[in-house]
Amino acid sequence: MARRPRSRMDEWQQTTLLVLGFAALLWFSEIVDVFLGNALDEYGVRPRTDEGLLGILFAPLLHGGWTHLWANTIPVVILGFLTLITGVRRGLAATAIIWVVAGLGVWLVGDPGTVHLGASGLVFGWISHLALRGFLNRRANEIFLGILVLFLYGSVLVGVLPGQPGVSWEGHLFGLVGGLVAAYALRDRAGRQTRRGATYPR
Repeated sequence: MARRPRSRMDEWQQTTLLVLGFAALLWFSEIVDVFLGNALDEYGVRPRTDEGLLGILFAPLLHGGWTHLWANTIPVVILGFLTLITGVRRGLAATAIIWVVAGLGVWLVGDPGTVHLGASGLVFGWISHLALRGFLNRRANEIFLGILVLFLYGSVLVGVLPGQPGVSWEGHLFGLVGGLVAAYALRDRAGRQTRRGATYPR
């Protein structure tokens, strides 16, 4: 049975559903957290504690109140969409790398006794990933997209600097690092590609 090739519209629909679904999950998590008296906030990243390792998995889904969540929602939707629209699989892989690198970095270097949560690590990772990947892949459309993202969101990168009370600069910094790692790890292989065991020049 022949399969219908996926159209560009199919990709846009899938990307939109994934991004809006993730944003809805963030809001649902906060609703549950409020209902439980903010008990879920304890599942953020707790540096260098055994229980804090769970935060690597859960921290991006949790927020310290509605203001924190709202501040992250619009960047999550916009940058998440831009990350996925040029390739859902690659975008999801990049997101997974950013997620782990950001959480692990915070767990390793964060101040003892603190709890780090929020999707801002993903936001910073998506910014750096989008900014770098076009130059690594040598694709004009991705380079233009990266420049546009830096124009729109470059000013927030000061958030990687320490000294802002109540702000996890560690999460921002390692999210940014995760985006750079993802861009490099998932870059296109230049020069030639393998098809059915043989190599052909591009």
